[in-house]
This record gives sequence, structure tokens and C-alpha cells, in this order.
Amino acid sequence: MEKMQNKKIVVAITGASGSLYAKLLMDEVLKHSSQFKEISVVMTTNAKEVWEYELKNKDYKNYPFQFWEQNNFYAPFASGSAGYTDMIICPCSTGMLGRIANGISNDLISRAADVMLKERKKLVLVVREMPYNLIHLQNMMTLTQAGAIICPASPSLYHLPQNIEHLLMSVVHRVLSLIDIYPEKQYKWNTDE
Repeated sequence: MEKMQNKKIVVAITGASGSLYAKLLMDEVLKHSSQFKEISVVMTTNAKEVWEYELKNKDYKNYPFQFWEQNNFYAPFASGSAGYTDMIICPCSTGMLGRIANGISNDLISRAADVMLKERKKLVLVVREMPYNLIHLQNMMTLTQAGAIICPASPSLYHLPQNIEHLLMSVVHRVLSLIDIYPEKQYKWNTDE
């Protein structure tokens, strides 16, 4: 049984490849909306283009969440006083990773991430890149030291996935558990849960 929580969540989607991760994440958030008080979404222009290219649709428009333009600094989560509790960037491009790591708040996503860090709230970055270069790794280290959680889009295989969506759900469920949201079926090692 799900409990109503006072969580106010920001889901940010950048233009990194991996739109299916974002879609599955939003599908799961929708299924567990009773665990959230408020859900806001911000997508970059590139994120919309990549979604349309990779998923062959514009279904991101169909979610019943509050959507914000990437340059709208009037969004409530652009300020710590709005009391947002968690932010997930999925997928997170290494460009966005670098801007956040270096304090460059030049759009709503990087500003909101900066707010989460300064307010000591949860910031989860689902980095979608490989291989990593030294700059990527140093930016990850900087963000980890600042309190962010780096959660690379590295699916597990021990749940014996039957298709691509089943494979990627192991990452989505892990991301949700990092912000204390627990789907009914989770992919855990060597448990029946």
C-alpha cells in the first residue's frame, strides 16, 4: 500500500540519447503519483527532438504533469523557498553534468540542480554516456562531493530481462528507490521482493 508523501519532485530530461529511460521513468512516476505531492517536468529542446527521433512519437505531451520551459526561471523549483525535495535528471548529458558541476546555472535544469545542492536535497543524475573521459569523471567526483548521486544508465542483467523495456526498468526502479519511492516490483539481487 502506498503512502501519501509530501515529496515535490522535478524530473528533468536532457538531449542525451536514452529517451526510453525518460519515458519509463515518467510512466512509473505516474503509476505511483500518490507518493508525490507535486511533479514538475522540464525538457530541453534537444530532449524533445531526441524523444521524437528515438521513440517516433511526441507522447511526452500527454503526461499530466506540470511542464516548464527550459529558460523559465519563474518555475517554483528555481528557488529553494519552494521546498522541492528531489530532482532526477534522466537522461543526463555530460554537457549538463559539466555545467552543474561548475556552477553554471544558465537554464532551468542547471539552476534547479544548483538549488537542490545548496538546499542539501536529493539530486540524481542518470548519466547516459560511454566511455567517460577524465573531465566527465572529475565532474562526477565534484558533484558527488557536493551531495549529488551519480546513477549511470547501466542496467542490471540478474533479473533476466525479456525485452529492452524490462532491461531498462532496472535502472528506473533504482533511480526511484534513490529518492525513497518504491515500486511494487523492484529488481533486487537475490531477493523475492
